[in-house]
Amino acid sequence: MSKDRALKKAIALARSPGMHQERMNALLARIKQRLPELEELLAEIEDHWGEEDGVYRFYHQSFKVFGLQDFVKTAFKLIEEIGGADDPPSEWYCQIVKEGTEHDFNERTNAEWLQQTRPILEAFWHTKYFLSMMVKYAKTLESAPRVLPSGWAAVLYLFELR
Repeated sequence: MSKDRALKKAIALARSPGMHQERMNALLARIKQRLPELEELLAEIEDHWGEEDGVYRFYHQSFKVFGLQDFVKTAFKLIEEIGGADDPPSEWYCQIVKEGTEHDFNERTNAEWLQQTRPILEAFWHTKYFLSMMVKYAKTLESAPRVLPSGWAAVLYLFELR
């Protein structure tokens, strides 16, 4: 979302607090609807062959660290679907995902290990965080609260509703 579009969205939501509350509740409902998929993906990410092995592969300087990109791409697709046309993921998160999924192992990778692979971990951990927060708050919130827990507020930032 461009800065102009984000600003227009923020102004429109500020002028209509009722509409903003409806949008947050609609987002929460979409997250709850996709909760089984979110939980399954989060379990895969937290599994031995997800985060545990992926981080080890980074320090082992193994090409297998690139496998973390698959988790990020799958989760990003789900996040985009949850947001829909009205609430796409934030530009910052999209940039983090892009930078963390744009490299393939090649003849320069070992010489540029940190430059090519650290963005993979960054995208992975941001994605894991957002999945965790969506799962947590889908399970604990009945409706979007007016006083925002930090994790829920971060999810709202993910979808540019904060």
